[in-house]
Amino acid sequence: MNNRERAMAILNYRPYDRLPIVHFGFWNETLDKWAREEHITAQQARTWADGNAVDFEIGTKLGFDFNWYRVFGVDTNLLPPFERKVLEVLPDGTRKEVNSDGVIILQKDDASGIPTEIDHLFKGRKEWDELYKPRLLPDERRIYRPGPLIGDLRHDDLRRQLRKELQDIVDEVQRIDRDRPLGLMCGSLYGRIRDIVGMVNLSYLQADDPVLFDEMIFTFADLCYWATEKALEVYGDNWDFGHFWEDICFRSGPLVSPRVFRQKVGPHYRRITDLLNKHGIHIVSLDCDGKIDALIPIWFENGVNTMFPIEVGTWGASIAPWREKYGPELRGVGGMDKKVFAYDYAAIDAEVERLKPLVELGGYIPCPDHRLAPDAKWENVQYYCDKMRKTFGG
Repeated sequence: MNNRERAMAILNYRPYDRLPIVHFGFWNETLDKWAREEHITAQQARTWADGNAVDFEIGTKLGFDFNWYRVFGVDTNLLPPFERKVLEVLPDGTRKEVNSDGVIILQKDDASGIPTEIDHLFKGRKEWDELYKPRLLPDERRIYRPGPLIGDLRHDDLRRQLRKELQDIVDEVQRIDRDRPLGLMCGSLYGRIRDIVGMVNLSYLQADDPVLFDEMIFTFADLCYWATEKALEVYGDNWDFGHFWEDICFRSGPLVSPRVFRQKVGPHYRRITDLLNKHGIHIVSLDCDGKIDALIPIWFENGVNTMFPIEVGTWGASIAPWREKYGPELRGVGGMDKKVFAYDYAAIDAEVERLKPLVELGGYIPCPDHRLAPDAKWENVQYYCDKMRKTFGG
């Protein structure tokens, strides 16, 4: 069996020969550190991206089989994005910048993690109608790879160029190594709204302007449905799973009321998962960090059946209680506590032992519960991969 066949067999409760050893990528700072330590090259550190050739090279050197976050699809971001620009340089060198979502952030060259948000171009209905909604419409230019927007071409020339770009993309998808699973990115139905509006603003918006709140959700959902439908139409049935991104929970639970989420957002997941099922795609994973327990039933009842990356965090997330509650139809990828990579071999041994009964449940593939952080030691990651192979076959 190849790794694609293994992964799909596990998630569909079919026999398999061994457990694939899976990861979820790396912080850029981690790769920079490993380059300084001469485990990888500086070129590899600079050119790494999820699922690309460099990702495969680094993963193989460590002992992984593949990166689960190997997803591809039609662009559902702002088109065009806002122009990034510096508004002010503060005395300590911090830059006040507008990012591609129209968010005012504080940025420093030596900072890692998510920059602080201090303001948003979005203020309400006026900015939505003038600045945002026009950037969230279906557009044939979303189909081909990101790049400079096409200039002022005659309509026939535009169609001809789009057809050429589209064929290039179809060829690229068909050439992709099919020994590893490939996911169809179906977009984000709430997390991207949060990115643009801000968590506090979005919390107030649903009470202050419920009509606009609903319209924004519908607009994003319609674009995601169109993008999924278009990807299935033009790229064919090359996909092993559908995939959403949200990141709408933190260590204590969701950043949105489950009641509001079920009523306003849940049905849009169902629209898209029904479309995926119609095309024979029955594994649908969703990337959400934090404590997701309160939102799982909403995703699950609307066709999302694979939780990822099951961030262990301080709250001890595990697929075991979810499986007990929802049954074998709820799958998982993740749930391996990446923090042990900063410790020692004994901590890794203990973590692999903890994973044994979870793997025995079936429908579950262990994976570090987020991107490997800069405190991850190269030799510890290699030891983990070797230990997993010895423990689970291969």
